[in-house]
Amino acid sequence: MFGFLKKKIQVLLKKTTKEIEEQKPEIIESKEQIIKEPEISFEPAEEKKEKIKERLEELKQEEIKEAQEEKKLSFFQRLTKGFTKFRINEETLDKFFSELEEILIENNVAIEAIDKLKQKLEEKLLNQEIKKSEIEEKIKEALKDSIETILLQPFDVLEKIRSKKEKPYVIVFFGINGSGKTTTIAKFAWLLKKNNLSCVFAASDTFRAASIEQLEQHANKLDIRLIKHKYGSDPAAVAFDAIAHAKAHALDVVLIDTAGRMHTKTDLLKEMEKIVRVSKPDLKIFVAESITGNDAVEQAKKFNEAIGIDAIILTKADVDERGGTAISVSQVTGKPILFLGMGQEYKDLEVFDKKKVVEKIFG
Repeated sequence: MFGFLKKKIQVLLKKTTKEIEEQKPEIIESKEQIIKEPEISFEPAEEKKEKIKERLEELKQEEIKEAQEEKKLSFFQRLTKGFTKFRINEETLDKFFSELEEILIENNVAIEAIDKLKQKLEEKLLNQEIKKSEIEEKIKEALKDSIETILLQPFDVLEKIRSKKEKPYVIVFFGINGSGKTTTIAKFAWLLKKNNLSCVFAASDTFRAASIEQLEQHANKLDIRLIKHKYGSDPAAVAFDAIAHAKAHALDVVLIDTAGRMHTKTDLLKEMEKIVRVSKPDLKIFVAESITGNDAVEQAKKFNEAIGIDAIILTKADVDERGGTAISVSQVTGKPILFLGMGQEYKDLEVFDKKKVVEKIFG
């Protein structure tokens, strides 16, 4: 994950560091310059001498103040204080971000996330003084911190399930066709069982051919009860029956599968609203393919507007070399990514950790 993005950012950091190093460092005014540098002036000699005297006195006072401050510095700070420093001005930062923006767009990062990232970088870098030996590292750290800031750390879903007093905890999964939603539900069920939490499947995708059989295969492998109706049945009724079954058998969680639907299909969105209204879920999870980039971000945005999603799971993150979806989708929706799908096996559901994500980009 993030292979392309990582390489591009590394190249940009090296290039920007070289450009800043080629700039002239700031020149500090000294007593020698004041005395020795010729100056064209038509002022009387006595007045000119008086001004020089006043300026020298000012410099003396500044030196006394600096000496006092020097005593407060640690040994290491005193050692490095004299090193050449460079200031990152607006022109340098704009040039750096212009190239960074192209890289981010190329790697499927949404415009909203890019704008937020620029704002954070300006706060951290603009007009900052940096030693020559630290230029690349300082810019890199600022970029890492900025990306981490726009990512949302997920809540502990297992803790939420355990803390609910009145069982069951109801979760509805949404997404478009082919996003890996049904397989993700099976992975989630495996995680629940691993943590000693019982569950039941609700086959509320009564629209797509073979959808019930697909979920049933997972149910058999995991030894989990499946509640199903005939194809064409009311999906909300299936969800209702699954919740009733969970209550009767004191099960912890109900996992509701729904038909894949495009965010542009009004009739299917209304059906989805009915499922939510009937099942009254504790959690609404949107499932999307990480590799679809801005399409996944736009889908999440529309689903959130339609039903108010609570969290996101990104599938196929293990084969996503760009990684823009993971950076963008939380920023655009304001909802956290709970898990990343990292393979085909049931165990391949990785808890989203923003610090680990940032390390994958810069590590």
